[in-house]
Amino acid sequence: MLYLSVMRQVATEEQRRLQWELFEVQKKNEAWGLVIPMLNHSDVNVQFFGAHTAQVKIVRDWNSFPKENAALLKDLLIDLTATSIITRKSKVILRKLYVALCHLALKLHPTRPSQWPNWIVDTVTLFSGRGAPPDQLLDFLGIIPEEIRSSELSSSTKMIMNDSLSKAVPMVLQAVTHSATSQMNSSNEVQSALKCLEKWIAWGLPADDLTSTIPMLLSLLRFEPSFIPASDVLQEILSSSSLSDGSGKKVLTDPLLDFLVTQGAAIYEQSLARGLALLKQTKGFIGEISHSLCKLLCALGDHSAMHFSASLSSLPTQNFIRLMLGYTGFPGWFGVDEEDSELCLAFWYLLQESLWSVDFANDVEADENKSQLIEVEEKEMQIANEIYTQLVGVLKRKITWPPKAILSQWSKDQVDRFAQYRRDAGDMLVNAYYILRVKMLDSLVAEVISGLAITHPQGEGWETIEATLHCIISIHEAVPPEPNTPLSRLFSATVFQKIASSGVERVKRTTLQLIGTYSSWFTSLPRSSPALMDAVSFIINSLNEPALCFVSANSLKELCDANRTALAPHIAAFGNLHAGISAIPETEKSKVLQSIASVIEAIPPSEAIQPVEVALLPVLHETIFIILQAIVNPIVFKLMEAITLADRLPEDARELCIQQIKALTGCARGLTSASESFFVLEETEADQAQLAAKMNAAREDPRMVRLRQDLLVGLGRAMQLWSVDVEVADNFSELFKAITSLPADATLISLPASPLLELTCSAAQRRLTGVWLSLASMLMGQLNPPSLNTLSLGPPPEAEALVLSALPALLYPCFQLLSDIQAMEATYALDKVALHFVRTLYRLPETVFATLIQTAIAALAIQERYALVSACSFLTGFLRQTLADGTLTEQADAFMNRHGKAIIHALLSDFVAVAPRSALPNLIDLLAMIILKRTDETRVWMKEILFSDYFVPCQATPEGKEKFLKSVTSARSTKKIRDASHEFALLARGLQGSSFGYATITV
Repeated sequence: MLYLSVMRQVATEEQRRLQWELFEVQKKNEAWGLVIPMLNHSDVNVQFFGAHTAQVKIVRDWNSFPKENAALLKDLLIDLTATSIITRKSKVILRKLYVALCHLALKLHPTRPSQWPNWIVDTVTLFSGRGAPPDQLLDFLGIIPEEIRSSELSSSTKMIMNDSLSKAVPMVLQAVTHSATSQMNSSNEVQSALKCLEKWIAWGLPADDLTSTIPMLLSLLRFEPSFIPASDVLQEILSSSSLSDGSGKKVLTDPLLDFLVTQGAAIYEQSLARGLALLKQTKGFIGEISHSLCKLLCALGDHSAMHFSASLSSLPTQNFIRLMLGYTGFPGWFGVDEEDSELCLAFWYLLQESLWSVDFANDVEADENKSQLIEVEEKEMQIANEIYTQLVGVLKRKITWPPKAILSQWSKDQVDRFAQYRRDAGDMLVNAYYILRVKMLDSLVAEVISGLAITHPQGEGWETIEATLHCIISIHEAVPPEPNTPLSRLFSATVFQKIASSGVERVKRTTLQLIGTYSSWFTSLPRSSPALMDAVSFIINSLNEPALCFVSANSLKELCDANRTALAPHIAAFGNLHAGISAIPETEKSKVLQSIASVIEAIPPSEAIQPVEVALLPVLHETIFIILQAIVNPIVFKLMEAITLADRLPEDARELCIQQIKALTGCARGLTSASESFFVLEETEADQAQLAAKMNAAREDPRMVRLRQDLLVGLGRAMQLWSVDVEVADNFSELFKAITSLPADATLISLPASPLLELTCSAAQRRLTGVWLSLASMLMGQLNPPSLNTLSLGPPPEAEALVLSALPALLYPCFQLLSDIQAMEATYALDKVALHFVRTLYRLPETVFATLIQTAIAALAIQERYALVSACSFLTGFLRQTLADGTLTEQADAFMNRHGKAIIHALLSDFVAVAPRSALPNLIDLLAMIILKRTDETRVWMKEILFSDYFVPCQATPEGKEKFLKSVTSARSTKKIRDASHEFALLARGLQGSSFGYATITV
């Protein structure tokens, strides 16, 4: 107690030390005796620690408590809690004691016979007899279902505890009803009663008992003090109870709609009348209650969306829709003036989905009533059109940016929240489009064109036009990529010219985003349409504006990638663009080059040589020129100037090198065909051969050969200088991924994997990183490309020779320079080697191969998940290829004799304790593969390991081990081995029968 008294008077570090010592004391068995003196202490902090100790000892140290004293502990804890209630101790302390009682009940009630049979009723009766006030009784009753729900219990224990709660339901409802409806009770008691009811509903109050509380709750909505807690309970009923599936129309939905027609509408109108400024300041009826009403509306909308979609013409539904539209479009800007409008967005999605599912024929079955059915459907859909037309107008107004004078006063967080709200509201506009279709798009485009026809003061009045353009962007995923009159009117030279002359940066940026978003739509236009080139011209003109360059480059890249074939005839225009590329910022130049390369890719290979050469040579030569300038020119120029250059220029050269690598990456990506690989299957072998012949002929052109040679030389020199730099290494990795390809996807500048692998190995020897290892793995995989037309006979000899020389160069640094875990992670970045070059692995020097396998087995014995899963992936691939290859029988036998038992020992140790449970599926797959391939050997090894005195201690009994052994070694499928292994892992870890154990099984 002295510790707690002085903790507030010492420094932070000393407080931590004292707190640690207190927790150490709490772990001891003698800590049971501290509960009474601490609760009787005058210091509140000491009292809290005493209550906390009671809870912790019951939860954590119950197994060490003498079971013959359990009844005495129960009586003592009830007495201490009752005394604490009467003496009006802090609610925080009382809550700790209530929780302790609940956990004690979890220990005593499920026993057979029960050591605490009627624990809820008996405890409440005792507290009441000792003079506990009703609000404290309700607080205790409210904590009970909360703790039972959150506790990790086996299914049988949970059933017993839930049964005890079910028996207490009549008493709870009686207590709640009395406290909530009596006019003599205080507002605190009413709130405690409703909060208690809310928690019992979350637990699972039976439907019959639930419906009996609804009239009481509706009546409490009519009074200001009880509105919010009653609304919270109704929201719980609508969202989490047995009625949350949309049932209870007569007892829940209809009465709530009746309330909304009167009091609900009045609350909304009153909040509007007071104004937003008063709304933010008010903490009483208008502000908080209006917010609670909005949440109740949203909960009812989620609950009864199907009912509303089937009754749009009814007056209660229309009143509800009117209120939802009101809160969706609540005046003011979201995140600054109000925050209720965002809550309503999800309803419009649910309503639209329900409109697609509603069946208007429920009451119309006879043939003579078909015309009546059609009439009803048309009427309801007409109303739906009117509703969503209003919604579009509301959302367009809500996502409109404020004028500059107001926006300049917003904080960055407010700007970001409003931008996020615009995106969320845009998602709801998609649902409106599914109802309104082309009428919506036509209306939005008409608003843009009419808005542009009005003369605006420079830089002012463009907010509505920008918001309308944002609406069109938001619905792009629902607009089919086919000729479309409204979009053809929008993407016109006239519109682009007026927007370009506006001088408003935000409107231009949104227009550029609009073009990029609808890039695939332009593919549906006829060749004669000028819309595509009008859009390209608008983007190119915007590239020169620094504030718009980023979004312009992105939009150009998307537009050219989707429309490369249509743009190919205009390659001259892109040549002019490249001629002026020096004016484009270096950060965006790579995207522009990728755009140009995309268009070049659509030109037949023999015609594409000259544009590629023009586009790429400056990239290479400029980088080399800067490097040479940093190394050679200082010798030629004046000594003082050379010293200055030697001190400054290397960093400039590094930055420029990164920019040029990015530019090369963009070119390589642009030249990559936009068609997916599976479309190649639709082509005949003759077509494929003809295309390949044309590409090979173009690649063999002396200019292309020289260009690729220069590229390799330039890349090699750059890597010698900067491969140890992390940022440069990342950019080289992206370039190598883009500039290499399978033979069928080769481009004019595609580089073979072999020389790039050599460069990668050299870089890894200079500084080993995961980037180079991952890149080496990818390049090794490309040395053995798949064949669609012939059966693969394995990698070619020259590829095996290259991999055989590359692997030691990569593995030696892994073993020598990195820590154990890093070596394990790094080594198994080479997982593709096990799949493509398993024979090559056996040809490695014996020491290298042995170290590789030993490192893999060691990785199975650690808890770091990434390294463990990587080792599993490597070993699984390696063993699967080894055991399936008939030519490696001798090597497979030798490997299993030497390493098989060690692998099985590591796997079994992982099952019972070592590995994180999320890695079990990977471990089980490895075990199953070994068992199914080598059953007899594995059975012997597993028996020796499981019953060894040196096996990892676990909670599995000898019978459990025997059952597991028999199940997995007699299984003939991976599924049966997986099920038995999961069951054994739960048993060994003491989780069998627990809901947590079964709930967290990862299959």
